[in-house]
Amino acid sequence: MYRFLLFFAVMPLLGACAATQQYLPSSPFSDIPASPMSAQAPANWSASYEHSGKKQKISWVSVFQDKVLEDLVAEALANNHNLAASAARLEQAQALARISGSARFPSITASASGTGNFATSMPANDSYGGTVSASWELDVWGRVRDRTKAAKHDAEAARADFEALQLSLAGQTASAWVDLIAASQQEVLAFDDVQTRKRSMGIVDRRYKRGLSTSLDVRLARSAMASTEANLSLRKQQHANATRRLEVLLGRYPAHEIRATTRLPTLSELHLAGPPADILAARPDVRSAEQRLAASGLRVADARKAVLPGLVLSGSVATGGPNIGDILDFGSVLSRLIGSLSQPVFRGGAISADIDRSEAAHRERLANYAQTVLIAWREVEDALYGEKYLADREASLQVSVQEAKEAEKLAEREYGRGVGTIFELLDAQRRRISAEGQLISASNARLSNRISLYLALGGDAELWAKNSIKP
Repeated sequence: MYRFLLFFAVMPLLGACAATQQYLPSSPFSDIPASPMSAQAPANWSASYEHSGKKQKISWVSVFQDKVLEDLVAEALANNHNLAASAARLEQAQALARISGSARFPSITASASGTGNFATSMPANDSYGGTVSASWELDVWGRVRDRTKAAKHDAEAARADFEALQLSLAGQTASAWVDLIAASQQEVLAFDDVQTRKRSMGIVDRRYKRGLSTSLDVRLARSAMASTEANLSLRKQQHANATRRLEVLLGRYPAHEIRATTRLPTLSELHLAGPPADILAARPDVRSAEQRLAASGLRVADARKAVLPGLVLSGSVATGGPNIGDILDFGSVLSRLIGSLSQPVFRGGAISADIDRSEAAHRERLANYAQTVLIAWREVEDALYGEKYLADREASLQVSVQEAKEAEKLAEREYGRGVGTIFELLDAQRRRISAEGQLISASNARLSNRISLYLALGGDAELWAKNSIKP
């Protein structure tokens, strides 16, 4: 019987809501702009590559074949505090999504009470009561559904942000390890330069004592040695700073305790992903921007539906009697449920302003998504071009180092024989040290560029097993 009463109470309200549906657009997204970025993706990268072989799953960290690097990345992913904070933000977003989804169900609260005279021999005067309050907004227009979906998209965006930070942290750790090795090599080179200058100082002193050189040679040699000692102090400081940067990424105390290996990792054959459109799904930052774009579109639809009437079923019923079973008189509760229909009439322009705000926010998300995609493509193109030019630079510097070493040996022999001048000797030494330092920096830059390429491609993805660079 009570079901029929509830049915006839609600049906007129549903009819009134249905009558207003004609004022809604055919689709809440009919005039919301969509992103055209996927259609603008070129078929191939501007940097010319020739693909051969099959696609396979390759971990970009393992490509460098450095066990220490793999262990450091694993430690950073386990202990980094920024990543732990991002994980907490992801949990918050997931909890908000669950909270938003709970609005689809009725809200019910209940309480019970009882009184009696149990302490005396007087006749019992028991009294039992219960209160049940219920409220349920029927999702006639799908507003609750839109909010729930938007919150789920926000949670997916937070998950993509977490994955992006994981990828970024792995890249930062790899780059910090490579920088540490390069800083250690620069310190060793500066120490070698000091020893070279001391050896040259000995030659100058012997020639000066024999009257074969002037005090000018002595003072120039001393000045050069003092400069190299100052450079060694700088390199030691840079080495210590590079160590502490890596230790902080690992979640360790910055105690300058990590020891670098003597050689930089060796670059293997380049592995490259597919066409530019593929990174729209591979890169977590692009996925995050896409999820936030979808959430903002749903919020536009929600804001536009605010002008429509809302249907709320609510009731607050108290039951009671001399028997405890009177608390559970649910028939009384159901018979007193009330259905209410409300529609905003005047709010001082707040609803239209909220619609404008939501639409502007959606346009912002659309622009952010487009910019994120363009930056992603640019980072890949930069790294691909860098592969060729950095390789050419490293090869030229290798020749420069070899020739500078031979020139230094020749200048030292000629100065010892009295044929060359102190200026030629010092210049040859400076050129050799400079060339070796530039080679270390170039090798470091090439490794860092390869790391940047893998990050730009989204990290672990389907990579081509074999590729060759075309100039």
